[in-house]
Amino acid sequence: MTEYGRMDPFSFAGSKDVGHPVSIRIMNLEGDEAPFRFSSLLDRPDLRHVGSNTSPNSDLFVTVQVWAGSKPLTVPVQTAYRPFRSERKWNEWLELPITYDSLPADSTLAITIWDLSPVGGKDAIGHAVPFGGTTLPLFDDDNQVQKGRQKCMVHRHKKADGMNNSTTPALVMSKKGNTRKDNNATSILDRDAEELDRMEKLFKKHEMGEIPRVDWLDQMVFRSFEKRGLQAAKSSMKMLQRQRILNGDSTDAGDSADGRPGQSTFLINVELPRFDFPVVFADHEYEPPPISALQSLSASQANLSQRRQPQVQFGPGIKGWEDGSEGLSNPLIKVYDPEAGHRDNPAEAKHRRLFRSSHRHGILDKDLKPNAKVRDELNLIMSYSPTHVLSPEETDLVWKFRYHLTRDKRAATKFVKSVNWADQRESKQAIQVLGRWTAIDVDDALELLGPSFDNPGVRSYAVERLRKADDDELLLYLLQLVQALKYEHVSAGSEQDITQDSSLARFLIQRAAANFMLGNYFYWYLMVECDDRSPLQGDDNREVYRKVAYEFVLDLEKQPGGSQSRKMLLRQAETVAVLSKIASEVKATSESIAKKAERVKHFIADPKNELTTFDPPLAMPLDPSVKVTGIVPDQVTVFKSSLNPIKFTFKTTTGSTYPIIFKLGDDLRQDQLVIQIITLMDQLLQKENLDLKLSPYKILATSTSAGASQFVQSQSLSSIVSRFKNNPALAFLRHHNPDDRQPLGVRQETIDTYVRSCAGYCVITYILGVGDRHLDNLLLSPDGHFFHADFGFILGRDPKPFAPAMKLSKEMVDCMGGVQSEHYRQFRQYCFLAYTALRKSSNLILNLFSLMVDANIPDIRIEPDKAVLKVRERFHLELSEEEAILYFGRVIEDTLSAFAPVVLDKLHEWAQAFRT
Repeated sequence: MTEYGRMDPFSFAGSKDVGHPVSIRIMNLEGDEAPFRFSSLLDRPDLRHVGSNTSPNSDLFVTVQVWAGSKPLTVPVQTAYRPFRSERKWNEWLELPITYDSLPADSTLAITIWDLSPVGGKDAIGHAVPFGGTTLPLFDDDNQVQKGRQKCMVHRHKKADGMNNSTTPALVMSKKGNTRKDNNATSILDRDAEELDRMEKLFKKHEMGEIPRVDWLDQMVFRSFEKRGLQAAKSSMKMLQRQRILNGDSTDAGDSADGRPGQSTFLINVELPRFDFPVVFADHEYEPPPISALQSLSASQANLSQRRQPQVQFGPGIKGWEDGSEGLSNPLIKVYDPEAGHRDNPAEAKHRRLFRSSHRHGILDKDLKPNAKVRDELNLIMSYSPTHVLSPEETDLVWKFRYHLTRDKRAATKFVKSVNWADQRESKQAIQVLGRWTAIDVDDALELLGPSFDNPGVRSYAVERLRKADDDELLLYLLQLVQALKYEHVSAGSEQDITQDSSLARFLIQRAAANFMLGNYFYWYLMVECDDRSPLQGDDNREVYRKVAYEFVLDLEKQPGGSQSRKMLLRQAETVAVLSKIASEVKATSESIAKKAERVKHFIADPKNELTTFDPPLAMPLDPSVKVTGIVPDQVTVFKSSLNPIKFTFKTTTGSTYPIIFKLGDDLRQDQLVIQIITLMDQLLQKENLDLKLSPYKILATSTSAGASQFVQSQSLSSIVSRFKNNPALAFLRHHNPDDRQPLGVRQETIDTYVRSCAGYCVITYILGVGDRHLDNLLLSPDGHFFHADFGFILGRDPKPFAPAMKLSKEMVDCMGGVQSEHYRQFRQYCFLAYTALRKSSNLILNLFSLMVDANIPDIRIEPDKAVLKVRERFHLELSEEEAILYFGRVIEDTLSAFAPVVLDKLHEWAQAFRT
């Protein structure tokens, strides 16, 4: 109810504001007809097999379809099968695939009752023949939506046509005067129908709680109402019979048209949804067509187009402009061209050019200071998220006060968006102004490296800001910076050094060559992009990445100890190739899991393969800070899965072990992205002095179809539930960390770790929209660290229906001591602190996702233009901090009270048990 509420004291709604689906309840069929004479059935064998001719309560079904403009708008919806005994009663709600806001004013419901006949007949569909039909308008004479119970006249042996001039009208009784006029202007007062209408209004008040409930009295009223309804039905059918005779609808007063002795009169009772206010038809006000992206012609192009007018051939009866005054009277046809109509307004474009030119070389521009009102407008613009598009007025305002804004680091990206980069003079001055800007944050530098900014000067400015970041910080964004190389203006076919064309490529190569930790990940990220042969990648992008990899290796050789670093990368690649070969052979065999494991152990233990000893030690691709000396054959495990992932355990130089899970046949880039974002969020929370004990395990995609992940000693909640019956998670922690002095019987440090990690992962998986959460991918380590695994569904996607916004199961809360416990209160507090802290860094996270739009990540690839918006929606940046905390509290409460996740977890548990 948008503009309608202004028309006091009326209270109503427009149909365009009602998004409720059109539905109808098929109640029952009233009426009877005399049976056929036995002689008629003998003479006409086709009548003997029709269900309604053999039994007064034969099985029937009803279809309903929405029509408008004499055309069907929806497919018909059908009632379920009902075996009738004493009466034909369905009492079933049907929901049609259309909502009230989509209905035209002449919409009708075509209701057809179908009988069964093996021989078919007129309008038959298979063995179904029309028993009768009726057409009910959805809007009455006052353009109000029909509501409540309706008695519709059934036209025997006719299919509801739904046409504007329908031959099967419902003839609904008027409820305003409760009268009906016949052709002789004779008014027949149906007192039973009037009483029925009055009782319906009272029943409505009873349902709404306006009339107190008294069980014994209600039962008496209900029985009396049923008797009154039967009496009203008989009265209504008699009136219909009289009206038919008066109107001449019957050929014979004694027999029906089909030869049946006596008239056939039926009414079908239906019910339409009731609304608290009248709903009046209101049509859509469609928005104007989208503005064309076609740019206005320049002055030189405009003059050229005037000199070279194309020859136009006019159609029959159409004359063009001719010389002389006579041509002005010739008929012309004006055609609406949306592209021409929605080009930039010449007056506005001229005004914008004049405004920019007046503030381009003015000496006083550097001294311009905004007043209080303009300062508030500028602060609002500065608070916009990276996805916000500035209006022309906002861009002019930022350009006007650009010198004043140079001291505000938040304004740099807004200033770049306000520049007309097609104007060389303006773009040149913009680069000069950008050079005197105060140091911007890393998140703004990442935004300037995105696909929306292609000016080399702007991208070079962003790279200069990245040079101030240390290697540890750069490692957090390295995955996105490798993707940003796609947006550099680099010629794939050029023979010259790529670093001459791309400041970003030059920067990444220099930093990666000087630090082996960066170089290790930089190398593998490049290898995956070179391996990506999907249409989204393209040959040009692959060639760019090959050039960058080549230049990186050359630059690495020039560094002190660079030859050893290059050999280390080659040995890593050889090891990964051997592990891929092992995984491929294991997948190809049809042996049992035990035999597959023995095959892998035998291959590793064979001295010829040189896998038990690495000399010199090898830097792990997953974590180059870990040096491994070989693989332990006895600790190999092959998992029972379609891909048969293999667990390899490596010996380290410190005497410990480093287990990994190697998987072939799966693209791990999406999991790699999620783990990288979780690692980044952990760092952001640590800066806010909030340690939530997150444990993002290492994961690395080595190609588009292979990769490895770190194996963390833990158990899934599913296996814990099967092992411990009462409060399984708490029993598991109590088993590994007993302490009888604590209320829960578990060491305080362990419970604190559990509560913090639960809060952290609940918030992070909510923001990232992680789906397909069940007890098999919720893991718990013996020391209390809780974490998630398997990120095959993100950004709100979920294979299960009714998936919750957050995964917070009963088992997780019970381990804290229940919803009334102090630990659960701390859990909520940690959730609120984490959510508000991450909202402060929302721009950084959104910019990282915007750089991954073309990274061929499965769940981003589905809707790349909406990926960043989906993450932004989870932050709810339009809310204040207090409102955001209240909102997130409701998310937690709704998750705990939801019933569907419990059922889905149980179904998943049964499915897994069935598979095993």
